[in-house]
Amino acid sequence: MSQDILQIAKSKDPYEREFHQAVGEVMESIRPVLDRNPQYRKAKILERLIEPDRVIMFRVPWMDDQGEIHVNRGFRIEMNNAIGPYKGGLRFHPSVNLGILKFLAFEQVFKNALTTLPMGGGKGGSDFDPKGKSDNEVMRFCQTFMCELFRHIGPDTDVPAGDIGVGAREIGYLFGMYKKLANEFTGVLTGKSLNWGGSLIRPEATGYGSVYFASEMMTTRNKSLDGKTCLVSGSGNVAQFTVDKLLDFKAKVVTLSDSSGYIYDEEGIDRKKIAYVKKLKNIRRGRIKEYVQEYPSAVYTAVDPSLSYNPLWNHKADCAFPSATQNEINEEDARNLIKNGVFAVSEGANMPTVPGGADIFRESGILYGPGKAANAGGVSVSGLEMTQNSMRISWTREEVDQRLKMIMHSIHRTCLEAAAEYGTPGNYVNGANIAGFVKVVESMIDQGLV
Repeated sequence: MSQDILQIAKSKDPYEREFHQAVGEVMESIRPVLDRNPQYRKAKILERLIEPDRVIMFRVPWMDDQGEIHVNRGFRIEMNNAIGPYKGGLRFHPSVNLGILKFLAFEQVFKNALTTLPMGGGKGGSDFDPKGKSDNEVMRFCQTFMCELFRHIGPDTDVPAGDIGVGAREIGYLFGMYKKLANEFTGVLTGKSLNWGGSLIRPEATGYGSVYFASEMMTTRNKSLDGKTCLVSGSGNVAQFTVDKLLDFKAKVVTLSDSSGYIYDEEGIDRKKIAYVKKLKNIRRGRIKEYVQEYPSAVYTAVDPSLSYNPLWNHKADCAFPSATQNEINEEDARNLIKNGVFAVSEGANMPTVPGGADIFRESGILYGPGKAANAGGVSVSGLEMTQNSMRISWTREEVDQRLKMIMHSIHRTCLEAAAEYGTPGNYVNGANIAGFVKVVESMIDQGLV
């Protein structure tokens, strides 16, 4: 039955590879749940789950600083709101297409269900590339984008956030236009600046959460992050704050990357070095290769398309934190990680490991925290931001961080309990998929055929 659903998804949308990958992983995990609960099949739950409630696609024309007109596509996928308003980020990147956003929205449904907060799942964005654009060009694009999106979102309907290419600058421009068009100041977007409704810890949350999840996994084997050598991919918000939190746990981080290549710093990336990376990437919007100009003892390796593996994952280490993008770890990378001593992988990105690589991790017996559990910290604090906006209050940094830590502890426990209940103890992939699936499905059944 679960394989039949995957075939339905492939036959309807044959080119949406990432979406098929996400559906296939969930369907594989939930087989024992379906066997134990035949009412789910009768209610055609799976057929309903793989179809978004709504797909919105629209034209985004905008003008650059030279007066030339450009046209991009905008999207919003409202996947499922069985347990709360649609919630999920906006991604501005040239790779954005309908299939990638459907995969992200599908994953978001189950990830949000794990957080203990009342949020449904959605995702959106555009194939617009903010890199190399002036602030005025980004502003004009965001304002035009929101001129269509505002019709479909609201604090009790759909609450977008940031994602790749959408940081505090973009959220500010988007919110400003929403406020003007809707004539209201509400918590309709998360990731806002602190001065006007944002939450402390929100930029840090995904990175912090993936480290908290790794720490929780390691306690099951009486280990800690103290003194462990860690590989981190990416150099954006998730990677930067993963490094910050790993330093709090007294771990040693030796890698960071971007789309052009990666740096390996055998001495370790300390507080001063990560502060430089934040300035480089967030303010100057430079490339990671500039790191070796500041710290010449580090080594920069450019991307080599002819290689069948990513050399970043081929260094001696104890833990890995893929924090860049989807499918950045293939089967060969997974084998290299294990060969080089990695015994814990905590995914800060969405689905960064291909299915074959995930199978290798599980079969090897290492600790493997999948993205929908390990990177749920970001949307968790987005949910806490929604709560603060609704109550017109602001919690302290310590309060938000403690709530985030408690949520990640709860997600870890929930995954372990669900995996054990359905016969795969210690399998975090199955545990995350099963726990999120059951919560969403039971809510759908309670609410009838809608």
